[in-house]
Amino acid sequence: MTIRAVLWDVDDTIFDYARADHVGMSAHLTAEGLVDGFDSVDQALRRWRELTAIHWRIFEAGGVDFQEQRRERVRDFLAQPGLTAAEADDWFERYVSHYEAAWELFPDTVPVLDLLAADYRHGILSNSSLHNQERKLRVLGVRDRFEAVLCAAELGVAKPAPEAFLAACTALDLRPGEVAYVGDQPDIDARGAVEAGLLGIWLDRADTGGRPELNRITGLHQLPGLLGGHTRFGAPSTFR
Repeated sequence: MTIRAVLWDVDDTIFDYARADHVGMSAHLTAEGLVDGFDSVDQALRRWRELTAIHWRIFEAGGVDFQEQRRERVRDFLAQPGLTAAEADDWFERYVSHYEAAWELFPDTVPVLDLLAADYRHGILSNSSLHNQERKLRVLGVRDRFEAVLCAAELGVAKPAPEAFLAACTALDLRPGEVAYVGDQPDIDARGAVEAGLLGIWLDRADTGGRPELNRITGLHQLPGLLGGHTRFGAPSTFR
């Protein structure tokens, strides 16, 4: 079946989330006078990411709403369970201002979107919220590249659940076999997409390797060749 559209993950796929997170957290800890509370920025960031994963799972399970999972992250990170909602929201917004100042697309994002523009439709499927990702895409100047933007917070279901991928296919009015999905997580993104009937592609920017059952690329410059030559069955796992 011919691929007619590409669905994209956002963070650490087209947008350099890891760098922005590190730069933003460093600036935020300094501004808040919290640097001495951690061994290093990296240690603080690891703790923040651990808490992000924990509280996102609670949100996915329906335990709290999107805003409350943010507040709980802040309370745990600061070890201040008594923070009011307003105090937690203010702290998070101050962090976000530093984080957003460091936003950048990966250098290969726009060139590859340009290369694919004539032959493929494009959409976004993200395990975040529409409020976050719509704004991010607009600030980064690429929102108009995507016909549809779907996010877990509004869908009520997150990757790797097949329902998330199928909802995105429905939004594009295409069958799963006509859609490729590109993301940086081998299981959440690539395997999840495959199990939903899409062409799943793992963007392994760190070239960690492994997972020979997956279509794997190490940079977006390899994507046009994969899309143009894939067979859906028996496609090579790595393009160099």
